[in-house]
Amino acid sequence: MRRTLVEAIAERHVVDGPAGRPPRAGDLVTLSPARTMSHDNTSAIMKRFRELGGTRLAHPSRVVVVLDHDIQNRSAANLSKYAAIEAFAREQGAAFHPAGSGIGHQVMVERLHVAPGQLAVAADSHATTYGAIGALGVPVARSDVAGIWATGLFWWEIPETVRVVLAGRLPRGATGKDLILTLCALYPDDAVGRAVEIDGPGLASLTMDDRLTVANMTSEWGAVACAIPADALTRRFLEERRSALGAPTPSLGGGDPPRADADAAYAATIEVDLERVAPHVSGPDTLERSIPVTELEREGIAIDKAYLVSCANARLSDLEAAAEILRGHRIADGISLYVAAASADVQLAAEASGAWGAILGAGASPLPSGCGPCIGLGDGLLRPGETGVSASNRNFKGRMGSSQARCYLASPAVVAASALAGRIRGIDTAPGAPLERRITFHDVRIERDASSPLLPYGRASLSGRAVLALRDAIDTDALCPARLVYDDAASPEALAAAVFESFAPGFSGSIRRGDVLVAGARFGIGSSREQAARALIALGIAAVVAASIAPVFRRNALNHGLIALEAPDLVARLRDRHPEAVARPTIAAEPVAIEFERLTIRVGETASPFRPLPEIAVRLVEAGGLDGFLRRRMGAEPA
Repeated sequence: MRRTLVEAIAERHVVDGPAGRPPRAGDLVTLSPARTMSHDNTSAIMKRFRELGGTRLAHPSRVVVVLDHDIQNRSAANLSKYAAIEAFAREQGAAFHPAGSGIGHQVMVERLHVAPGQLAVAADSHATTYGAIGALGVPVARSDVAGIWATGLFWWEIPETVRVVLAGRLPRGATGKDLILTLCALYPDDAVGRAVEIDGPGLASLTMDDRLTVANMTSEWGAVACAIPADALTRRFLEERRSALGAPTPSLGGGDPPRADADAAYAATIEVDLERVAPHVSGPDTLERSIPVTELEREGIAIDKAYLVSCANARLSDLEAAAEILRGHRIADGISLYVAAASADVQLAAEASGAWGAILGAGASPLPSGCGPCIGLGDGLLRPGETGVSASNRNFKGRMGSSQARCYLASPAVVAASALAGRIRGIDTAPGAPLERRITFHDVRIERDASSPLLPYGRASLSGRAVLALRDAIDTDALCPARLVYDDAASPEALAAAVFESFAPGFSGSIRRGDVLVAGARFGIGSSREQAARALIALGIAAVVAASIAPVFRRNALNHGLIALEAPDLVARLRDRHPEAVARPTIAAEPVAIEFERLTIRVGETASPFRPLPEIAVRLVEAGGLDGFLRRRMGAEPA
């Protein structure tokens, strides 16, 4: 049948899809997820749910709410918001975990809210984490979750899949974090907009914590979903969690967990020799630059802050690895080390093992179990001019504090060693031979549903000034900073003014209504915050054209009626003509014209085709965005 694991799991949850055959890459399907998680953004989702006319959750037992992002905020307004979220969840019969329980993705896994063979979505980009236990983890946005609450359904275009085949085992000192940091740098564009499956004989040597880290950070790699086949280790993990919780072992779907077919149709296959993965450090402020720590430490990079935090690397094995290095020592003078366990259960286990005490004894400052500095909220943020090294998953400029700071990513052991030294420092490990690119692209024909030409606003073309921001990987933090993400009262004007402030302060004031933004590759990578799309709309941007677009941003753009097109050839040619626009945005002298019927974009004399839009784009635009699309469905198919 040539099904990938992603397609096999999706097939179990299809409500509406192709007739007479299983779904495959390129198909537009309607899915009913087994679990849906939201966090602090539940407040905004509640508002959207009510605007849709929703009163009762379609499937309360499938909804999980975990308060985890802004938990250090003890203001009356935030506590009131938290109380309203809890009241809603309990009244609706949804599973609820209060602030301090842990980070939502860790809670989902350790509390057995998700199981192998299930499709689990979350209003957070790190939903890919669930792939570690044999599930299919898919990030969605707030509006999508409101629709799932109301109808039990959401739309998805089945993605192409990249298969990562592991061989061997990680050498001493190397971790899952080093593996995924290496993949992000070595294959920066190869997973963007695709799903990632990870298997091969080397998979058995990865611990569950390593798998969770790798699956978590496929989001940073640009993937739209992640799935790792369940195996004996998965079964042991589930049994241990069942025993700890006194709960039944989760079902594997009425039998063996799903598997990819032997002749599955993959877009590409990446081969990885785990023996050649060495401890790496990524940065500053990017995952595209990842260097073996044994090389980087020669630069003597002084640090101010170090972090043992996040849903990527704050589990028990992570804390114990850091504690082994810190035990009996004190962090360097002038260094601040912050620690927050991935969940309350993890902290209790670390306290029992002695790891927590060893870390605090070395001078670390404890933070409550939650996101905190990972998303730029609460204590311990980077100040202007400071340098940090973190075990978290993102180091985008301004992500963990000031946009005038620098941030590197590393494994917990390297973070601990660096905190002791006061500079980025490696650990006692064999460096190994460098990992090299080994990727094979396959000739997979994607047959998408036919669609009529997309004619937004009833016109065959759209024209305006071209705003050139041609750098790669403009992330959602650069489009909407963390301080506005959980401010439910943030005005459109505030959102608009904050666009690009992390790397081009004040430039947003130069943009006029009707301008078209032209950007580089992986535009909108990072957080699933839908305010990134809303901020561009508030600024007056009529369309986004990029070399490639991160999948969650593309979804958010379509859900809000913002046209988002991919035209890599155009961007490459504009970079040759406007190299200055890579460093800082600029307004081109030539206008831009998008001809929808001809699938062509023109900037001055430079013309290029753009990739056709999927059928869902037509449906969403015709309905005026996701709200109208859902209201039509709710009118025709009441929950």
